Amino acid sequence: LLSHRDRQEQEKHFAGPGWADMDLVFCREDGTPMDAVQVLRLGFSRLLDAAGLPSIRFHDLRHTAATIFFLRGIHPRVVSEMLGHSTISVTLDLYSHVLPNMQRDATKAMDEFLQSE
Repeated sequence: LLSHRDRQEQEKHFAGPGWADMDLVFCREDGTPMDAVQVLRLGFSRLLDAAGLPSIRFHDLRHTAATIFFLRGIHPRVVSEMLGHSTISVTLDLYSHVLPNMQRDATKAMDEFLQSE
């Protein structure tokens, strides 16, 4: 934080009267607030590039996580709560593409149970 403050003081000096002193710890080079969405996009994009991964939207991680949860058998209510959906039906509508695999697994589980009796 100390080196960050020193760097910010230099930016403040170079900006001169163009510096918007808003007493921010993290800001643009002119003292104005950073655009969180832009910072996220640029930072995430750089991480993907550095890792040699294809370009995706940050929001795509949310969809990937939900799909993995369903494929691993996590209850839809839990997935819905984790995603912050207002109702479980919203979650099920959005991720219905995963349900055929879940139905196949349920059918297989029932077959295995009935054969063991």
